[in-house]
Amino acid sequence: MNDSLKSKTISSLSWKLFEKGGRAIVELVVQIVMARLLAPEQFGMLAIMLVFVNVGSVIVQSGLNTALVQAPEADDGDFSTVFWMSLALSAVLYAAVFAAAPAVASFYAMEDLVWPLRALALILIVNAYNAVQVARVTRDLELKKVFRATLVSVVVSGALGIAAALAGLGVWALVVQQLSYQVANCVALALQVAWRPRLAFRLERAGRLFSFGWKLLASGLLDMGYQSLSDLVIGKQFSASSLGLVSQGKKYPQAVGSLLDGAIQPVMLSAVARVQDDAAYVRRLVRRALKTSTFLIVPSMALFAVVAEPLVALLLGERWLPCVPFLQMYCLIYALLPIHTSNLQALNGMGRSDLFLKLELVKKAYGVVLLLVAAFVFKDVYVMVGTYVLTGVISTFVNAWPNRRVIGYSYAEQVRDVAPAFLLAAASAALAWPLGMLGLPAIAQVALQAAVMAAAYLGLARAFKVEALSYLLSTAREMLGSRRARG
Repeated sequence: MNDSLKSKTISSLSWKLFEKGGRAIVELVVQIVMARLLAPEQFGMLAIMLVFVNVGSVIVQSGLNTALVQAPEADDGDFSTVFWMSLALSAVLYAAVFAAAPAVASFYAMEDLVWPLRALALILIVNAYNAVQVARVTRDLELKKVFRATLVSVVVSGALGIAAALAGLGVWALVVQQLSYQVANCVALALQVAWRPRLAFRLERAGRLFSFGWKLLASGLLDMGYQSLSDLVIGKQFSASSLGLVSQGKKYPQAVGSLLDGAIQPVMLSAVARVQDDAAYVRRLVRRALKTSTFLIVPSMALFAVVAEPLVALLLGERWLPCVPFLQMYCLIYALLPIHTSNLQALNGMGRSDLFLKLELVKKAYGVVLLLVAAFVFKDVYVMVGTYVLTGVISTFVNAWPNRRVIGYSYAEQVRDVAPAFLLAAASAALAWPLGMLGLPAIAQVALQAAVMAAAYLGLARAFKVEALSYLLSTAREMLGSRRARG
């Protein structure tokens, strides 16, 4: 069973990497073009609107899509039951956002926010269907279908968004891009996934799935609320322009982190759910995911921080240079991402959503206090973002603590496993950083620093025989061999 699971997991991982990579590359191009066409305050308006849409999306999904992936058994009736629950919730939430839009626009003194927010909130309705589709293919580890849908939707939405920006539609261009992505993704998956909702609703199964999902719903709301709180406070306490700079600084490290870690963790969740009765095997899966993700993400974030200033000037233009300090802080935040996600996905896969919720309550308690102190005592937007760095470091310990007992993987062991990546990345960055003082053109500086850092990191990893590098190379060979065999 383990060999079969390993083969399917590696295949799914390859398609997840293609999906994340394809999306990241196209979205990067789209975001660069749109950042040059639109102003920081328009991105700030989008950030405010996405707070309400993203919180609504968490409620619509209600943790039920994760429950479908994690459940030992799930049939078409279960998927239909979850769909109808999600659709009913989305309709109620859309009506609430539609009615509240004028009050939101008035509170933030953004008169033009009303109808863009109402239009963007249609994502909630689309997500009711899309979340079930994704749960279906994730459960079956058929992530090739997600890759195709993602590639189509990101190209379509990017083209529409750029066209709208060139037409002078302002913030509506961002709305068009966001909404068309969700619609195109839903349609593309529908063409590949045979499942369609039936007129079936099982109250008993709904209760059983919700008993697992409500804890993830509460956890998701806590996390999304906490992440959104800074956007709401910055938009009100400072300005839409400041919020646009912060959101732009966060966007690129987040994209890189999601590309690498986001490819590994969903696959790991599905794999863990299939062997949750074997704690030793789960520990091996989690350890492998943590070491692999960290080996890839940490040097990427270190490089991003090193070349941040010339890269922003080159790609976005000099008016976006004030976002560089935010980008560098978010690089540190997202360098810690594998520790958070590996531990939390392990708890989900083991069916311990109760522990997941308790962790979120603890983390958000100290996170909100620090955030509000930064906003209303220090009254400094840089200090506000800095609190996310501090809470991110503290939360590595909090997230890892339960797995000492659940799967026998302690925090001390995890620190030892990720230490090589952090140490090698720091040494490589120290070699590349002084090259920024040579006064080279931006493109030459970025290329030189990237080349030096990549060579140093890989060379040191090979010299010290870092396990993650050997595993990645062997996995790549296995993927290539599998594709050749199928071809």
